[in-house]
Amino acid sequence: MITLRQLRYLDALARHRHFGRAADACAVSQPALSMQIKDLEQSLGVALVERRASEVAMTETGLEVARRSARILSEVSDLEDFARHRGAVLSGTLKFGVIPSVAPYVLPLLLPVLQEKHPELELELRETQTRFLVEELIRGALDVVMIALPAPQAEIETLALFDDAFLLAAPAGDNLPNRARITADDIDPERLILLEEGHCLRDQALAFCHDATGGTLRELGATSLTTVMQMVANGYGVTLIPEIAVPVEARDERVKLLRFARPEPFRTVGLAWRKTSSRARDFRALGAIVSEVVG
Repeated sequence: MITLRQLRYLDALARHRHFGRAADACAVSQPALSMQIKDLEQSLGVALVERRASEVAMTETGLEVARRSARILSEVSDLEDFARHRGAVLSGTLKFGVIPSVAPYVLPLLLPVLQEKHPELELELRETQTRFLVEELIRGALDVVMIALPAPQAEIETLALFDDAFLLAAPAGDNLPNRARITADDIDPERLILLEEGHCLRDQALAFCHDATGGTLRELGATSLTTVMQMVANGYGVTLIPEIAVPVEARDERVKLLRFARPEPFRTVGLAWRKTSSRARDFRALGAIVSEVVG
């Protein structure tokens, strides 16, 4: 008989492609995980993995079984949520993921309000890039995520919370045009400093600047917006900064901020959760509080 334990082990193996790392993720020994995978293969009568010296390769059937297993595990998680959270709104455990270009600016405003209004809520936070948050959301490792919309997956439901305009941050002595508002054409692509690949903020900046310049940008990657702003302050170039980050990241008098001509570039920040989740009421209540504290 197929068990949920076997499906969880297969899901971990499909993600890590290594028996040792999958076992660590599941908090079991490697032999125990390997035995459960073999039992699953015997129950199904098919080979799911190709065992190699340094890594694991999934067979074609194994990939499909793993994909279906992830869906089953997600629905089991939703079933458990339904049974556990039929009482008060925003109570119990909530696994909440937030992208790095939002977390440092929204969470300090949000967490004290959540703690005051919903003391029975136990929040588990995860901060990482959008693609990792969405992957973890779909397989049930997270309940809800705060990302820049639209969401990349059809099985996700979203709730828009606020629009976040982009400004240009430049060294205070920079000779950019001295007028009320600038355009993307005023930016020298070779001076544009961006977050490293994988950050949605980087992709949004690239899309806006490409639309205007039509050229290839030569960017210098960085791992955090704080690092980028320090580089700007020290005269290394310019960057696009979301307005929500301005109170924290643009306090250095060596940096000046310039607004773009209308229509201003912006991103829409919102919540995303699985359509199968039974906790939509919780997520909408969370969204209302986020909208309230962001203003």
